[in-house]
Order: sequence, then structure tokens, then C-alpha cells
Amino acid sequence: MSESMASPSRRREATRQKLLDAAAQVFAEVGLDAASVEEVCERAGFTRGAFYSNFESKDELFLELAGRVSLSRVEAVRARVRALEQDGALNGGETKALQVIQQVLDTTASDRLSVLLMSEIRINALRNPGLAAASLAQEDELLVSVTQIVDDISRASTLVCVLPAADVARVMLTTWESASVRAVMAGLNHTQMREFVSAELAIVAQLVIRPPQS
Repeated sequence: MSESMASPSRRREATRQKLLDAAAQVFAEVGLDAASVEEVCERAGFTRGAFYSNFESKDELFLELAGRVSLSRVEAVRARVRALEQDGALNGGETKALQVIQQVLDTTASDRLSVLLMSEIRINALRNPGLAAASLAQEDELLVSVTQIVDDISRASTLVCVLPAADVARVMLTTWESASVRAVMAGLNHTQMREFVSAELAIVAQLVIRPPQS
């Protein structure tokens, strides 16, 4: 279907996505403060009118972008859990915590752009109370989602959490984010980032998740 034949709602969503994609590049290159609406619009190929018909402000666009990055990470892990469940990889008394967690979290490494965006929003949230409140709300939603993933893994496998699922999720998220930032600072490519982040998460997983006692 051509863009001219698409429904207004689909055209609007396509416009929003193009603006979000362009903003991701601009924000990662110059940061939120230095990025202008005009620059985002030029990168996306739209006018200011198109921007303000979709977003009230640059901050609103930035928050939606960060939210989509977080959601994509959680969905990647969920998909991996479902695949392992279907394959029966989470079952059996001989299952090792390290092996399971490495398989589940093998998809968690963010790319450089995602890490830069998440770091940028935290920097700006420290200075902007409104942005901070919205950012914290997003992080709370992410924590709920990851807690559910931990519950799903425990229920589908023989693994046991040595802490409440919410605490395990919080520790894993903190490690996930810290390792991702370190990988970007070290200049690792995507494959190297993935291996590094998964290895760091596996180390922590062995402390908070274990096979059942025989």
C-alpha cells in the first residue's frame, strides 16, 4: 500500500516513527540540550508543523523514544523466554543457572545508540524535575516487566531465586545498564557488547538464582 493510500492513522504513526528515528540519531550525536526541533525535522524530512502535530515538545518526544528503547529490550527477553520454554530448555533437574540465564539474556545487550539515549535522559532528568518524574515512572514500569520475566523463568524452570523476584529484577537491571554503559565507553562493537553484557549478567545471576537443592 502506498503512503498516499494509507489511512490517516497509519500515516500519522509512520510520521511519528520517522521523527523518533531521526531524533534518536540527533540526540545521540549532540545530546538533548543541543538538539533542536528544526534539526530533528530536517533529518526526518518534515516541517515544524508535522513535529508539533505529533509531539507537544522535544522532551515529550525524548521520553517516548526512551520508553520505546526500554520496551524493545524487555520484549526481546520475553521472546527469548517463550522460545526456550517451547524448546523445553528451561525444564529438567540438571538445568544449570548459568546456562539458562546466559540463554535468556543473550539478547539483552543494547546497541550504542540505545545506551547513549538512556544515558542522555538520566543526565537531563537530574536537572529537570518534570523529566525526572516521567523517567522514574518509566523505570518503575520496566522493573515490573522484568520482575514478571524473573517470575516466568522461575515458574518454567527448576531455578530458585534467593531473593524476592522484584529484588532480583532490580539487581539484574542495574547490572544490565552498568555493563552496557561500560561496553560503550570501552568502544566495543555490537557483538562484543552482547558478549560482555551477557557475561556480566551471568555472573550476577549465579548470586541471586540457583538450581534447587537435590
